[in-house]
Amino acid sequence: MKIGLIGLPQVGKKTLFELLTNHKPSEKELVSGKPIKGVAEIKDPRFDNLVASYKPKKEVKARIDIETLPKIEKDTIAKGDIFKDINELDAICHVVRAFKDDSVYHVDGSVDAKRDIDFVNSELILHDLIFIEKRLERLDKTIKQTKEEAAIKERDVLVKLKVHLDKTLPLRLCDITTEEKKVISSYPFVTRKTMIVALNISENDLKNTTLLDQLSSELQGLGICVMQVSAKVESEIALLDSEEEKKEFLSSLGITEPAINLLTRVSLNALDLISFFTVGQDEVRQWNVRKGSCAPEAAGVIHSDLKIGFIRAEVMKYNDLTSLGSEEKVKEAGKSYLKGKDYIVEDGDILNIRFNV
Repeated sequence: MKIGLIGLPQVGKKTLFELLTNHKPSEKELVSGKPIKGVAEIKDPRFDNLVASYKPKKEVKARIDIETLPKIEKDTIAKGDIFKDINELDAICHVVRAFKDDSVYHVDGSVDAKRDIDFVNSELILHDLIFIEKRLERLDKTIKQTKEEAAIKERDVLVKLKVHLDKTLPLRLCDITTEEKKVISSYPFVTRKTMIVALNISENDLKNTTLLDQLSSELQGLGICVMQVSAKVESEIALLDSEEEKKEFLSSLGITEPAINLLTRVSLNALDLISFFTVGQDEVRQWNVRKGSCAPEAAGVIHSDLKIGFIRAEVMKYNDLTSLGSEEKVKEAGKSYLKGKDYIVEDGDILNIRFNV
């Protein structure tokens, strides 16, 4: 899973990136004009509990690839490279300034989160519209010369998408059939991407959810998830030595979960992903799979051979294991199940794949 941070200048995008990935970009990376890449481990208390129970030789958390893209300015929009970078992502996290600080300038002279969100959304929609218009010009020439059936079919699909975009609606809200998706699969439509807005707030607003509630309500209709974080405050807390100290400070400020936990949860939900686990004395590991995936597909996430040679899956539920205390007691209670190829994996499942290649 790859998430890209985008935003206007001076919104705290770099601070949030460092907080999430624990990677401080070098001067060379900052001036390159290219995406800066990092990795964030998913924080899941279920994983921590399984590690504490099994005490494995190795523990592997699921991870998210995070990139911070060049700031959105007139020159980056004109060059268009940022849209190519966005096209490589699974989800976009638009970092929006919601903090007031006279020492940090705003490109538009004042702090207005809704205005900034609308501006970025309109630029993304405009990008997709321009692409469609240019493509339609070429298709019209081809159809006029050859009457090619595939070109006519593609034109019909693009006209449908253009009508949708002309209403200033992103393509992720457009009802696109499986056949239509095949036609446009190679095209760089950025508004089809999952979108998250991260409001970067000040310490004084940590317990104030008025803006969050308002924007969540307004943007829900555009398929946008909204969260809020104080990147500056959490970055300062991250410098503390012990986890206990960090938890105490977060709690005292009314922060119920750190930014990485919140972004992870919002991202997994937005991308329709769930987590399952493999456990043992050698290794405890967390995996992500698309919601609605069957057991062989989950096995394929672990290794392609497990999908090819899938026989069945031994399944335990996380809640059963933690409440009963051990695998033996789960089996004694009749709550360890053997499932076949049609089994749909659920969030929190603990799987042991039986296979033969």
